Parts: sequence; C-alpha cells; structure tokens
Amino acid sequence: MDIKFTNRLSYKQARLTVLVGFILGTLLSLIQIGIDYASEDASINREMQALLEISHNTASRIAYNIDSELARELTGGLLQSPAITRAQLIDNNDTVLADVRRPRQESSYRLISDFLFGERRQFKDRLALSHMPDEYLGTLFIDVDTFAFGGRFLKRAEVTLLNGFVRSLVLTGILLALFYIMLTKPLVRVISALSNSDSRNPNQNKLTFPPGHEQDEIGVLVKVANQQFVSMATEIQQRRNAENRLTDYLNELENIVSARTNELKASNTRLSQSNEELEEARRRALDMAQARAAFLANMSHEIRTPLNGLLGMIALSLDSPLNAEQRQQLSIAHDSGKVLVELLNDILDLSKFDAGQLELERIPFDLGALVEDTANLLSQNAAPSVELTCLIDPQFPALVLGDPTRVRQIVSNLLSNALKFTRFGRVDVRLTTHNGGVRLDVSDTGIGIPQEAQVRIFQPFTQAGAGITRQYGGTGLGLALTNNLCEAMKGRLSISSEAGFGSQFSAELPLPRHTPAMTPPQLSGTVAALSNASSGLAELLDTLLPAWGLTYRRHDSLDTLLGEQPDLIITDNLDALFGLRPTLKAPILLVTAYGNFLPGEQAAHLAPLQQQARPLARNALYQALRRTLLGSEGLTSEAQTGNLPSECRAQILLVEDNPVNQLVAKGMLAKLGCEVTVAAQGAEALEQLERRPFDLVLMDCNMPVMDGYEASRRIRQSGQWPSLPIIALTANAMPEERERCRAAGMSDYLAKPFRREELLALIDHWVPLKPI
Repeated sequence: MDIKFTNRLSYKQARLTVLVGFILGTLLSLIQIGIDYASEDASINREMQALLEISHNTASRIAYNIDSELARELTGGLLQSPAITRAQLIDNNDTVLADVRRPRQESSYRLISDFLFGERRQFKDRLALSHMPDEYLGTLFIDVDTFAFGGRFLKRAEVTLLNGFVRSLVLTGILLALFYIMLTKPLVRVISALSNSDSRNPNQNKLTFPPGHEQDEIGVLVKVANQQFVSMATEIQQRRNAENRLTDYLNELENIVSARTNELKASNTRLSQSNEELEEARRRALDMAQARAAFLANMSHEIRTPLNGLLGMIALSLDSPLNAEQRQQLSIAHDSGKVLVELLNDILDLSKFDAGQLELERIPFDLGALVEDTANLLSQNAAPSVELTCLIDPQFPALVLGDPTRVRQIVSNLLSNALKFTRFGRVDVRLTTHNGGVRLDVSDTGIGIPQEAQVRIFQPFTQAGAGITRQYGGTGLGLALTNNLCEAMKGRLSISSEAGFGSQFSAELPLPRHTPAMTPPQLSGTVAALSNASSGLAELLDTLLPAWGLTYRRHDSLDTLLGEQPDLIITDNLDALFGLRPTLKAPILLVTAYGNFLPGEQAAHLAPLQQQARPLARNALYQALRRTLLGSEGLTSEAQTGNLPSECRAQILLVEDNPVNQLVAKGMLAKLGCEVTVAAQGAEALEQLERRPFDLVLMDCNMPVMDGYEASRRIRQSGQWPSLPIIALTANAMPEERERCRAAGMSDYLAKPFRREELLALIDHWVPLKPI
C-alpha cells in the first residue's frame, strides 16, 4: 500500500523536528546578529574617538600656528578613512582653516543601515596644547557615514542567516532518511502484511516482526494484530455454530408460523364480519345524527316562529295603556316566554358542543360594560332584600379580545344562578386580570351547594338535588353550558361553596388585553356615603371615588353625617333617607333595588334627588357625579321613555309571510321611528325595491314562491343595490344557517324571537343617524 509522501510519519516527524530546529536556529542567529549589531554600533564611536585622539596634537599645533596648508593635509588625510565624508578644522576665532568632503557611498543596503545605525554621525574635538590644556585653540569636526560599518554588519548578518537555513536543509534531509529507515519502512511492511491477510480465514498466518523492532511500538503493534487474528478466528467459529443453531430454530419457527397463520385467517374472517357490523352501526349513527340535527333545526324554526309572535305581541301590548293587573299579567307572560327562549338556546348550544360545531369569535369588546349591562338586565330577577353589585378593578383593560356573545352567556348563566338561589344578603360580580387573561367571580350568600353535589352540577340536566328543582325550578343546563363554554375558550370554571353559606363561581378566561384601562377626567368635591360597611355599595364607592379625585368618607349612622356639609350624599338606606332633609341641603343619590324607586311626591320632598337602580354601573355613577358636582341642571329620577322621534328614523322593507310576525315587526319598528313597507315574499320585495329606495331590508328566509335566499341573491346580482343592508330574519338558530345567509349575500343575521333592543342595535349599526 503506497502512502502519500506528505502523509508519512517520517515526513511529519522530520517536518516538526526541522521546524523546531529552524525556529531555534533562527532565534539564536537573531541573538547573535543582535550582539554583533551592538558591538558594531559601539565600534563606530570607538574608532572615531581613536582617530580624533591620534589627530589631536597635530590639529592643535596647526590651529596654534594657523597653518591652512597643513590643515588641508590633515583633513585630507582624515578623508582616507572610508567612514568619514567630511572633515573641518576651525581656529579659536571660528575661522575655517580647512573644510574637505566627499560624497557618501550609495547601495541597496543603505536604507536598512540608516535605519539601524542612523544616516550619519558627527564628532568634534576641542583643540589644546598639552602644556596649555586650558587654552582653547579651535575645534576639529568630522562627519561619519555609518554605512561603512552598517554594510559590513549586514553582510555578516546575511551570512549568518544563510548558514542557519543551509544547516536546517541538511538536517531535514538527514532526519527524513533516518525516520524513513527507522519508522516508515517497517510500518509499510506491517501494513502490506495486514492488507494481504484474509480476516475470514481461521488459519491465518501470524505477522512477522520487522528486524530490530521486536520490542518497540512497531513490535507491540504486530503483537496486538496477531492477538486480534486469534480472537477473530475464535469469534468466526462461534458465529458459525450460532448460525447452525439459528437454522434449526427457523425451521421450528416456520412450523409454528404456519399454524398461527391458519388461526389468523380464521380470526380475520371473524374480524371482517365485525367490521361490517361496526360500519353498519356507524352509518346508523350518522343517520341518527343527521336526523337529530334536522330535528333541532326544525324544532328551532317551529318553536321560534310562534315565540316571536308571542313575545312581540306581548311587548307591543306592554307599550299600550294598561291597568296594573293587566301589566303584571303580561309581564309574567313575557318573562315566561323569555325563559322558553333561553331554554331553547341552551339546548341548541349543547347540541353544538356535541356536534363540534361551536365557533368562537376573536374581536375586541368592553368586558366591563358587558358585565354591567348583563347585571342590569338581570337585576329585575333579584329579590328586594338582595344587593347586586358589580366590582370591576379600576385597572381592568378597556377592551379585551374574545367572543362577546359567549362571554355574555357565561356571565348571564352564573349571575342568573346566583340570583335564583339567593333570597337575602349580597350577590357580587368581580372582574379582575389574571395571568394574562381575566377572572370573573360571581359570589352570593344563598343556599350554597353541598360538597358531594359539587361534582355533578356541571353535568347537563343535573342540579344539586331533587328538592332544588321543585323549590327553585330550572333545567340544570346553565352550569353545564357555562362549563363547556369556558373549556372551549381554553379557560377554567371552578366552584367554592358550603351548604348554607353561599357559593362562589370563578371563571378564568384567556382573553388578552387589546386596549389598556382608561381613567376618566378627574373630578373635585366631597362625597359622603350613608351605608353599612359590609355593603357592596360601600366597597364600590371606596374603590372608585378616590381614583376619580374625590374626597370620600363613609358614615354608619345619620348622626355622624349631620355634622358635615358634603357636595353629594350617596345612600342605600331608605329608613334614614328622610332624616337628611332639611338639615342637609346637598344633593342625594339614592341607590335602590330594581323597580323600587320613590314615587314623585316623596322624591320631590327630598329634592334635589337622583335615583339609580342596583347594580350601580361605573359610567352611570360617574355621569351622576359629574352632573351634580359641575352644577348641571336636569337631575331627574327616571329617564323619559316612549317618545317617538319627530322624524323618520329609516325606510325599512319588511319581507315576511307570517301575518303575526308582520304585525310584531311593524309595531317594533314603528316604536323605533321607522317607516315600514311590507312584502309577503321575495318577488314582491324585488318589485318594491324597483319602485322606491329603502335604507334597510329585513328578509325572512323561509317564504313561499321565492324565499329569502333567492331574493337576496337576485338583489346582489342585479348590481342596482350593492350596498343595501339585508338582514336575515330566521327561526333557525343553527350555526350553518348564518353561513348560508352570508353565502346568499345577506349582510347580517337576527334570530327569532328578537327583542326591540336587538332590532334597534342592528338599525343603528347599518343605518347610522344622518347629521343634522
């Protein structure tokens, strides 16, 4: 086997040795050159000083006699030295007796010499006679060209370096030959022997030791190789024995596999039959699921259509003049209808979870306002002796990202549950940030939940006990749906409760911050509160008023309050209310239960008086404080309702085939100040659009002759009304219905039965008020 020359060990060792020797030799040569340089540099001064000493007496006599001719001879003689380029002799009167010079010698080494020794040096000797040493006779000057010495030094340095290089080359050749003979050649013999050997031959001959290398590293290498040959031969023999045994085992295994194969064939036959049965069962399950979905859609449509007419007519009737008994009866009927709608929504939402069809939005919304609005809507369900309070962290974000509809369901279900089971005390809704998301806590002082019942209350159609359903009603769907919604949002719903001591439900939802909290403009003034320290109102005021810049103080009794003169008094104590007048003239803000406002005569007796229903919203409280403290007029106890706008709010085309639903929608739209034109089906709607312009179309989806989907498609395809808002009115609340409406070109979606507030929100969104 041939090894490349530069890869041989002999070359590598010789290269390394010579490199080290070359570096050391070069260093020694440089040291020698350095010593020679110092000696040569000193010899320049020494030789010139000696020359000046030799010429001293002669130059002194010449200067004493002022002999110019002898002076020229003396200086000319000095120029005979190759190093001297100028000689000058002057007397004691600074008269130049002789000044001779010659050009300097040029050479390629001059730059190096000038760098090492300098370009020239000047020497001078003060002239005086030996018997008159103190008598100054003149000065002898000589200029020395250092190249005469530098050139000599550079030639010696050149020879020194050249000798070192030649020695290194000679040493390299000698070492290469020695290392090849002693190392490379024996190793090549061993490698050749190894290459020609057959490792599979158990009778492989042993390698022979190269002469003279029996005891060194090469000999050890040969010895180890011979040992490996012996080991490999033994291992080959063992493997052959193992292969023979393995062949016997394989023969036995083939017999076993053959028997097992027959058994597997029989098992596969049985499995194929089972798979066919499972496939048939899967088809039946899919058919049942489709039938169930169709049933839910039909049920939604068939129930929502009469409910829309029922609730709409009741709502319109409530706006008409009624006596107290009639209004109470219609209110009960309206509330019962809303319960039916909520139950239907819960059943449909649970079916969406089961079918995996629930879709969550991710849009910015004001969660604090959503909680306050929901609590305000549900406050009418609170018992008169229950204090409902919304406690929102002042640093809570103004907007968060999430699905406001589903979050509202969570808040509504938890709050409805707390109000249902609480007859005395407090129900608090707390909203804080938590681990990059939000935490919603709904706590109450109600009947509580036993520990053993807490594990099953999140299951559908399940309550804490049979007596709960009989006493309080309900279906047991609310908490199950709420738990499913929290899990769908990647959140968590937990409970902490003890029977007889109330409950606390905590929903941790990963709703990231979109817009940070915004602090309203600061107010100034003094506010006093007459309230119990354990009340929700006291906690709310203590949190908000100092942050708004107000001086706030709470009083437990009327006696301590009478000694002060605040700018505003806030109280929820009806018993102590009439004791405030006429001692205190400050305006009063009364916070009371829903529908428990003071009548006009009593309110006038306590004027100036404002009344707010629990729960007290942040914005409502701030505006009340702002109006009072800034001295605005118009403090009224209740907002005026029922006033129709003096001008037409919008031109609406209502496309609806059901006469009851026509009356309901027309009545609601008329209350909202809209002018309504009715079409019984899609073809009539197209004719109406050709006759006159409309601001918005309310389109029922299921109609005879031409349904709402086909009518919407034709409106969009015509190109005459590209931006006309078309709102779908449908009793089908399933998620695929919304997509179907959008595919047909409809702008938005409103499920039946709908409330006037929802209708107004859609009109405000799609038909903005025109500037006056």
